[in-house]
This record gives sequence, structure tokens and C-alpha cells, in this order.
Amino acid sequence: MLFHGTHTTNVNHIHLKVSQLSKSISFYKEKLGFNVLKQTKHIAHLSTNGKDILITLEEVESTIPLSHNKTGLYHIALLFPSRKELANCLNHLLLTKYPLQGASDHLVSEAIYLADPDGNGIELYVDRPTDTWTKNNNTIEMATNHLDVQDLLAQKCDIPFIKLSPETIIGHIHLQVANIADSERFYQLLGFNIVNRYGNQALFMSTGGYHHHIGLNTWHSKDASPSNADEIGLKSFTIMYPNEETRKAVIAQLKMHNINTHNQDSNYTVKDPSDNLILLSI
Repeated sequence: MLFHGTHTTNVNHIHLKVSQLSKSISFYKEKLGFNVLKQTKHIAHLSTNGKDILITLEEVESTIPLSHNKTGLYHIALLFPSRKELANCLNHLLLTKYPLQGASDHLVSEAIYLADPDGNGIELYVDRPTDTWTKNNNTIEMATNHLDVQDLLAQKCDIPFIKLSPETIIGHIHLQVANIADSERFYQLLGFNIVNRYGNQALFMSTGGYHHHIGLNTWHSKDASPSNADEIGLKSFTIMYPNEETRKAVIAQLKMHNINTHNQDSNYTVKDPSDNLILLSI
């Protein structure tokens, strides 16, 4: 089943504000294996396939570090095409002694957690085959169990890790929000369906039966305020729709609920209830 691509609705780009561009580029290139597609004095565009921009890094003049108690990014999630590719990257991180924050078996996927030099959260993961997912009506069972790291590392190859596979993409984005109910209603208007919820503090949503394209939580951000415009963290993320008809239908839904979108040169943007900026793309 295809969960990501030109015929689906998914997250395909994330724009981050960083404190020092050269330091961030070094991390994303040397530790994670991205390549820089293009770069200016304050901005760098990162790719895995040399064509599509997955992450944009923008240096901002701010001395305010990333706050983990405001709304914004919880983590970026990079989806690897195979266990071997994830194992190769993990082995590289271990060999270079880059600090990791955790590793989890989510039943539907295997995941490694870390952060970039500014504290922006990153998940590196690989999906398990969909026929192993446990589904109950519209719910997909997920958990946070211990990951068998040694079993994963047994999949690595002997060739030194240099770069990410060109098939590595943005699998999902996980956001810190102020209110789960408000966020749930908003992202449903954007076309996402509820897949799983953890009590009243976390919610997972997707299109096409995926385990999640959007994660939402209030673990550290209930009723919190958003970050300042020049503060380190998430600047925006992009939701790609399969065609203009689908995007127009979403924009019409937003208008019906008195949610403003902004259009400049056919580029539509909207803010979620927690002030996260979203580009609605095709």
C-alpha cells in the first residue's frame, strides 16, 4: 500500500530555524548523511535524492534557545526504506559517539531518537510490513516497547555509512500542541483521520490507512503559548495534496469553519490552533 508520494496526502517538507547554519549543516551531512541541494548565506536546503527538498535550515538571529514547553516541533520523523539502511545509520551514529535519546519498538515500526545541535527532535525509523499491523476498525495498534537494538544492528552492511538512501523521506511530523481537541478538529478539516489516541494527551492521524502522518501531543505543552517568530525551532511544514481538486476542497472546508488561509502566487498557508504554520501544496 502506498502511503507517501504524489498520489497521497502527506507531509513532505519541514522548515527549521537554527542558531548556526554551518554547525547544523555539519550535523545533517556528517551524522545523518543528507546532501545540501542549495545554500545561501542564511539558508540551506537538504535532500536525500538530489532533487526533492526534505528539510530547510534557516539561521535566525536569536539568542533564545529552543523551548520544549511551548507549542511547535516534537520531532521530525525520517522514514528509511529498509532495516539495513536504518541499521547502517544507527551504527554510524554509535561509531561517531553522537548522543542518542532512545530507541523504541512501536509494533508498526522500529525507531531511534536523537536531536540536532539546537535540540530539534528527530526520529529515524523503518516500518514493519503492513500485514503485521494489528488493526481494529479504524484503529492501528501502537506501543512504546523496548527495541532489540542488537537484532537491528545485525542487519547492517560492512560498507561505511556515507549518505542516506535516496529513498529516505519525511515519514511524519510530531507536534507539541496546546489542546488536543482543537487540533483534532483542525487536522480533520485538512483531510486526516484519527488512527490512534493515547488518553487525552496524544493523538495520531493519517490518510490512506497509514499509522500516522501527523502526531500531536500535550505532554509538555498543554495550554502553552507558541514560540516567537525568531526563536529556534519549527518555522513551517508542508502538507502535499495529490491534486488541486483535493486542495481546493480542503480550503473550502477551512473557509466554512471560518479558518483563514493566505494565498500568494497560488501558495496557500494556514496556521493550526497552536500557531504552527502549514503550507498546503500540490
